[in-house]
Amino acid sequence: MASAALEILGLTLCVFGTLLEMTACGLPTWKVTAYIEANIVVAQTIWDGLWMSCAVQSTGQMQCKMHDSMLALSHDLQAARALTVISSVMCVVGLMVVIAGAQCTNCIKTESVKARVVNVGGVIYIISAIFMLVPLCWMANNIISDFYNPQVPTAKKREIGAALYIGWAATALLLLGGGMLCCSCPSSGSSGYSVKYAPTKRATSNGDYDKRNYVGICFGTFAETLKRLDSQPGETAGKPQ
Repeated sequence: MASAALEILGLTLCVFGTLLEMTACGLPTWKVTAYIEANIVVAQTIWDGLWMSCAVQSTGQMQCKMHDSMLALSHDLQAARALTVISSVMCVVGLMVVIAGAQCTNCIKTESVKARVVNVGGVIYIISAIFMLVPLCWMANNIISDFYNPQVPTAKKREIGAALYIGWAATALLLLGGGMLCCSCPSSGSSGYSVKYAPTKRATSNGDYDKRNYVGICFGTFAETLKRLDSQPGETAGKPQ
């Protein structure tokens, strides 16, 4: 029972982590304009994401443009695209694996095999979290390095956007949920093999078979023999000499 509750809790955390990860992947707020020096009086805010860049005016109007060429993107942005997509796909695969091996489903009959399948799903979630963590930390490191680099123009300096924080939260949920799924074990009292035995004759505590059945069989045989003996004299008397 405790193992089933642990599986449900771990799967719930992984599902929420997957949703946050996909949200962070689609948001254009990985990098935002840094309001320093001359940028303080700028009337628009620049957002840079994995798939598009947006310019938000002070009036609230927003214009977004998809990145034209993938080859023209920076190396960290290209790697972030690939790793986040791979991580999202692995999360979906991990979800199907965990559901197939969960104790509340009947896709797999053997308890020990179900526990191993859930463990594999937890490992998949942990790997997907690592794949998501790499581009997040890489992007954050580049943002901080450019921010404190005096050779980078002020207009091109960026700050960490909300998408990175959402991605870190997703990574934490995936790691925690995947760890719980890896701790899942088969319920006590269940064995890995299901063996069916043929019913045997009932035996007494001293190892002998039930004496009442034995006496009943012997008595029935004796009574049948007496009937045959009683019928033989009559048949003999009725025959001519």
